[in-house]
Amino acid sequence: MRSSITNYIKEHQRVTEIVLSTLTDSISDVAKIIYKQISHGGKLMICGNGGSASDAQHIAAEFVNRFRRERSPLPAISLTTDTSVITSISNDYSFDKIFSKQIEALANPNDILLAISTSGTSPNITQALIAAKEKQCVTISLTGKTGGDMLALSDMAIVIPSDSTPIIQEMHLMIEHLICDLVEQMHVCHSKPAGT
Repeated sequence: MRSSITNYIKEHQRVTEIVLSTLTDSISDVAKIIYKQISHGGKLMICGNGGSASDAQHIAAEFVNRFRRERSPLPAISLTTDTSVITSISNDYSFDKIFSKQIEALANPNDILLAISTSGTSPNITQALIAAKEKQCVTISLTGKTGGDMLALSDMAIVIPSDSTPIIQEMHLMIEHLICDLVEQMHVCHSKPAGT
């Protein structure tokens, strides 16, 4: 058991070091574009499956409520939370459309879609990205492994170079927290009255 714990933590550290050395600029760029779009009246829409669905809800809560600073709410919607919408779309059409139909209904050109998938190949996520492109939204992906189908559909993508789903999920959560923190910093800084 001890060796299992040690090996897992060492793999986590290895991938964290790769993220630190190769993805910091990408994380900063994603935060900047999210802040820019929100500043121009856009909102952040987030989707994912399983653990990534939980991440979508988590990020939306951090934006709408607060992360680490007192500030005004930021517009964010998790597309994973309305069971009536999700089940009706699944029942009448297919599970692959649960996010894309919501985007067709809710998205505007200044909006951002943050799509989360460890594999990069989930059909409902790729269809969400296609729908967001058609609505002229900025498309951002958090994925893993090789990036899968999501890369070609994304304006910006952060790919975790690992084949381990739990490690990818852990890196996603860290990056999601960093994005929340950076957007919040920019929002607070630009919301201060002149001279303060």
